[in-house]
Amino acid sequence: MSLARSLKTLSMEEIRAFVASIDYVLTDCDGVLWKELTPIDGSAKVLSLLKSMGKKVFYVTNNSTKTREEYVSKFEKLGFSASKEEIVGTARIVATYLKDKNFTGKAYLIGSKGLGNELSAAGIDFFGLGPDPVQTDNLPEVFDAKFEKDVSAVVVGFDLHISYPKLLKAATFLSNPKCLFVATNTDEVFPAACDNTVPGTGTLVAAVETCSQRKAQIIGKPSTLMFSALAKEHNIDPKRAIMIGDRAKSDILFGKNVGMTTLLVYTGVNSKEDVEMWQTSLDPSDKLLIPDYTLDSLGDLLPLLENLTK
Repeated sequence: MSLARSLKTLSMEEIRAFVASIDYVLTDCDGVLWKELTPIDGSAKVLSLLKSMGKKVFYVTNNSTKTREEYVSKFEKLGFSASKEEIVGTARIVATYLKDKNFTGKAYLIGSKGLGNELSAAGIDFFGLGPDPVQTDNLPEVFDAKFEKDVSAVVVGFDLHISYPKLLKAATFLSNPKCLFVATNTDEVFPAACDNTVPGTGTLVAAVETCSQRKAQIIGKPSTLMFSALAKEHNIDPKRAIMIGDRAKSDILFGKNVGMTTLLVYTGVNSKEDVEMWQTSLDPSDKLLIPDYTLDSLGDLLPLLENLTK
């Protein structure tokens, strides 16, 4: 049986060997480093100490609402040190993916400004940003609306303005089999600081997949496309890397898909109870979600690392 180990149960020698085995640290952001605008205690210090120990740190996020420049600003405001080159977000990877395909057509975007800005920076022509509400209760009028022609791609990210007209347009454009269908991620919920359950981008992707009767090319975790883009620029050996996350279906599965060590923290989506359930489950798909290591919080790694530097 595959069992996750809490890093806090490792001996000093095991911690030393664990740290020595890692050259690259890939970490999720929401639910690991912060929740919305609230930093998670100790996370910034852990990453700073890892950098001082010579580890290369990269921030790998499925969140497509910000550009890398906007993320740098958020990192600074929340007390983290990060450069644009260290940030790997789905907004940029989607733009890179389309550019690598020599995409020259027009894209319909269900998404937010961050994704739109990255598409613009890559020279990709798109439309659809912002509200698109239902203008009438006359169903035939809604159904028979006239749309843009020659749309070559539909891109789906997080969009607070999702609406029936947007789904209608996406499904209509995707009825052309030559139209590309690209989505940032399939995260079901967003790790928020409030008590509400906040639907994630996966909710929107599932809706478009359902009405278009097509499957999207997923760019973000757990897709290996995220790692391929990063490894291409930084020559990362996955056997010398660790993926830190709070969501097993994206972060941990992503790490396993490319052969990285994995660490699940319990400050976001998944809990200790989830891991215990996966470990006793007979479902093979649950076994894939079991991380190598766990911690209640990334900040719990701080005293373990500090002991190594004494």
